[in-house]
Amino acid sequence: MTQASQYLLALYIAQHRAEPPISSGTVAELLDRSSATTSETFQRLAERGLVSYEPYEGATLTEAGWEQAAQLHETYVTLSWFFRDALELAEHEREAMRLASDVSSTVSEQLATALLGDDLGDGE
Repeated sequence: MTQASQYLLALYIAQHRAEPPISSGTVAELLDRSSATTSETFQRLAERGLVSYEPYEGATLTEAGWEQAAQLHETYVTLSWFFRDALELAEHEREAMRLASDVSSTVSEQLATALLGDDLGDGE
């Protein structure tokens, strides 16, 4: 996953948990990064129009950032589910976050369908 994508996804998740703006410390903790690195990345994302960023306040996804992060989140959820349930990885969320932008929506959709098919088949 590109560094920018990881930050967008982490910010998206954080915005579902708390009212924005989201502090760089909160996102830094989710990604195991420093607050300084997170602040720098927020500034770059703001230059690209993906977040609104105020130093010492935090960041909020813009509409464009929200759309991009929402797509990443769908793939992240599918990968996390697969890593947890099928592979029984302890670090399923961290691995899913690393890979979410590297997996096409087609692969993500087919993986979700396969996982749902397995779950439906188990219930019979």
